[in-house]
Amino acid sequence: MKKFLALFLIAVLSLTLAACGSGSTNEQQGASENGGQQQEVTLKVGATAVPHAEILEVVKPLLEKQGIKLDIVEYQDYVLPNTDLAEKQIDANYFQHVPYLESFSKDRGLDLTYIAKVHIEPMGIYSKKVDDLSKLEDKATVSIPNDPTNGGRALALLEKAGLIKLKEGVGINGTVQDVVENPKNLEIKELEAPMLPRSLDDVTISVINTNYALEAQLNPTKDALFIEDADSPYANVLAVRTEDKDNENLKKLAEALTSPEVKKFIEEKYNGAVVPAF
Repeated sequence: MKKFLALFLIAVLSLTLAACGSGSTNEQQGASENGGQQQEVTLKVGATAVPHAEILEVVKPLLEKQGIKLDIVEYQDYVLPNTDLAEKQIDANYFQHVPYLESFSKDRGLDLTYIAKVHIEPMGIYSKKVDDLSKLEDKATVSIPNDPTNGGRALALLEKAGLIKLKEGVGINGTVQDVVENPKNLEIKELEAPMLPRSLDDVTISVINTNYALEAQLNPTKDALFIEDADSPYANVLAVRTEDKDNENLKKLAEALTSPEVKKFIEEKYNGAVVPAF
């Protein structure tokens, strides 16, 4: 009898625990449907410090109202944010333009896409040695980004500034080997993008991405000797894994990044150095 009673109590306890566990899961999955309290969601988003992380800080309170906590993970390079995203270390990233995302994903075999175009950062030519490109001497040194997408973009800007001429038709996909005319015999050095502002002490001019220029306290609208047009096609985007492109919480993040509040912040904070793309 005692044995039967013990088995009965164990069975009842097991059913009770199972019911409690099932109820907890249902509450998490269907809280909004049943009018219960919404479970807080955390999104980990990779970004470079300026302006991306700064813009994400503006988004934080907008998402908190919707039960989403934003965890901003700052990176110092252009590689890890995408590899970490592909490996599910973060949920999204915001640091790169479309051509770079597409090129990087193709080269690395990553299944990434984007769900919002947020802003444009016009690339500029900077110098501590000259105050006008017409003053460049023969064999002056030029530093540009060493990744294919930004390197091609930098060369195209140098061509637009009248310093070099590229092989016809290469456009933004040009490489140093595609330079067919170099009247001043410029010595072009390819460096990691974050190193470009530091290279200004050692080179004559440098072609620098705006985010790294801003980090180095350079004002693109005042300090750049030559800068891309405001209609540059290089929109910086919110990138996600393709499998997550329809994720509702990521969609809310995309909506917040393209909100009037963010547009106002970009326009007032960066004074034309960063331009809204929406």
